[in-house]
Amino acid sequence: MTHLIRRVHWRQDIAFIVGLVGLITLPWYRIEGGFYSFGWLSSFLNDAANAPLVLEIAEFGRWWLIIPALLLLTAGATRFLQAPETRGAALSCVGAAGVLFLVVQGLAINFSGWSWSFLEALFGPLADGQPSIGAGGVLAGIVFVLMFAFGLAERGVMKGDAFVIGAISMLIVLVSIFVFYPVGSMFVAAFQSFDGSFDASGFTGNIQDPSIWSLDCLVGGDRCGVAWRTLWLAIMTACGSTLLGLCFALVATRTRFPFKKGLRLLTILPIITPPFVIGLALILLFGRSGVVTQWFASLTGTEPSRWLYGLIGIWIAQVLSFTPISFLVLIGVVEGVSPSMEEASQTLRADRWRTFWRVSLPLMAPGIANAFLIGFIESMADFGNPMVLGGSNGVLSTEIFFAVVGSQNDPSRAAVLAMILLFFTMTAFIAQRFWLSGKNFATVTGKGDSGAHAGLPRGLSIAIHVLVLPWIAFTLVIYGMILFGGFVRTWGLDNSLTIEHYVRAFSVGLRNDGAIEWSGVAWNSFWTTMEIALISAPLTAAVGLLTAYIIVRQKFAGRNLFEFALMMSFAIPGTVIGISYIMAFNLPPLEMTGTALILVACFVFRNMPVGVRGGVAAMSQLDKSLDEASLTLRANSFRTIRKVILPLLRPAINAALVYSFVRAITSISAVIFLVSAQYNMSTAFIVGLVENGQYGVAIAYSSALILVMLTVIAGFQLLVGERRLRRENRVASAAPAASARTPIAQEKVA
Repeated sequence: MTHLIRRVHWRQDIAFIVGLVGLITLPWYRIEGGFYSFGWLSSFLNDAANAPLVLEIAEFGRWWLIIPALLLLTAGATRFLQAPETRGAALSCVGAAGVLFLVVQGLAINFSGWSWSFLEALFGPLADGQPSIGAGGVLAGIVFVLMFAFGLAERGVMKGDAFVIGAISMLIVLVSIFVFYPVGSMFVAAFQSFDGSFDASGFTGNIQDPSIWSLDCLVGGDRCGVAWRTLWLAIMTACGSTLLGLCFALVATRTRFPFKKGLRLLTILPIITPPFVIGLALILLFGRSGVVTQWFASLTGTEPSRWLYGLIGIWIAQVLSFTPISFLVLIGVVEGVSPSMEEASQTLRADRWRTFWRVSLPLMAPGIANAFLIGFIESMADFGNPMVLGGSNGVLSTEIFFAVVGSQNDPSRAAVLAMILLFFTMTAFIAQRFWLSGKNFATVTGKGDSGAHAGLPRGLSIAIHVLVLPWIAFTLVIYGMILFGGFVRTWGLDNSLTIEHYVRAFSVGLRNDGAIEWSGVAWNSFWTTMEIALISAPLTAAVGLLTAYIIVRQKFAGRNLFEFALMMSFAIPGTVIGISYIMAFNLPPLEMTGTALILVACFVFRNMPVGVRGGVAAMSQLDKSLDEASLTLRANSFRTIRKVILPLLRPAINAALVYSFVRAITSISAVIFLVSAQYNMSTAFIVGLVENGQYGVAIAYSSALILVMLTVIAGFQLLVGERRLRRENRVASAAPAASARTPIAQEKVA
């Protein structure tokens, strides 16, 4: 404990110094065009709008800002207290008081000054307009949170591990700011009228709407309510994507399929494609005027139908889009099953089918459950596929979109629909937790584990190939259509070959001074998208996997609520996330609209749950004795994570990096509300091209993005590397009868 307390001391000293220097030099307030676009770096000392804390107090009379300075000095003075309990209690109280001060001050600011009249009477009116928290305020918040965590560590909480307590505290604060706060501001609209006053009539009227809960389809009617349609679609999509993802993972790891590398590449393709592009490709194939539909109609003499437009078409597109996510989650879990356990089963005369059903498959349960949950939530939150293929069969995400931006203009209805969607996703989350509770799936321990994975039963292998091979062919056809569309003049009408779409999008020239001129119409959004995606991807992976470590390896009060909060950002449609971010961050205390930071924050906390669920599934297979051995050798939690846990989580790290990078490029539902003229993302730009009828340029841009994403994904895989478990990573080729006889038959012969 003594060496842990010493580490807390020097961390506390560093935090105190950084906080003090930051408060003296950085602007506490940001009024216009300052902190979040980093404009204050050049001349903030000469600008009253960007004054540091000392000038805010001395020149502008904001005497209440002396409170954080005094709190920080008090935190530094606790260093000289002798008793650890007293020192920890004082430090945690100072940190909590500082955080509370920032919360109260921030929520009390609006565009017209103080929102609480007693603050204006106490402190006077705000000068210089409508300030938002600036760099000094943000830094002060971070320091106060860390001081609170260090105080708890000195009191012996979590065995005095300052890293774990600090990580938990910072994650709780970040989730509160970027998940609870914006979603809460959105849900408040369910009980407000247009003038902002309390009005519950909108909530009661919408929650009882028959178009949401109707069961007419069960009694001979045309259709059921939108809630039941969405729930049924999500269940079918989760089942289909999980089944196919498991089949792909088994083919890639447990068979002698000759094109395994190509298979891994092919399973990633649907996830790196803008969602509406897959929908357009399906329409060109199976729509009323599609190639396959017209061929079938001419062959049979029947009238072409519109069967694709509805739940069936959405289901096909969603399974095509979300199977790669299931594969990325399941591949590490399937590889992590211990071959020695399978060999022990066959040694006890179990055949391959019994070994797979009783040993291998139960050990894959965490991955299967997490893949199903992610597929269910992805289907619930999907916007692009229902928008293109839904027709008159709307789902919750599209109904929310039209309730806000359509002719309805009913924020209360959108909030009610979001509440219903959240209820469905949280119910699925509880069911998954109940299924996995009380079970142990650890298969990777500190002991040697050599051997070969058992081969699949012959019948199961045939069935898996029957599912996988047609799906591979179907995926190749879909992407053949997408690539073909970029080289024809008018997709589906004039199929003469041309490269003018690529020239228009990505042309490059030279200016008079010899400098390169990126003259193509797509370059601006392309570079912005790459910058945002490459920043958000490692942040998403780091936050997600750290959270998974805390959920699996640490026990603390409110852990289940913490996990619920993380899934909330993933469960709510991107449409609602985008609108809620606009409502929350278009006003003080954190004005971020129109900046790159709001896009990065949206991507990190929207995509983080995939890293969390993948990390939880992979970490459930790591025996806790590995952590205990490292801690016994006097390593702290940070060193244990870096040296022991992370090398064994390479599949989960790669999955988190790939998914977060790709979703930052292909996301549309949230991004379309958050882009600006300066920071325009590729998907929003492509949507504008489609709206203007420039389908060729849109497809050419999408094709180029696919190639770029494949290149970056390959770079991620080389950077992360493969997990090494000191196993042979091969599939047993001996017949079940021979393997079942191995030591027993030899003993009889002897």
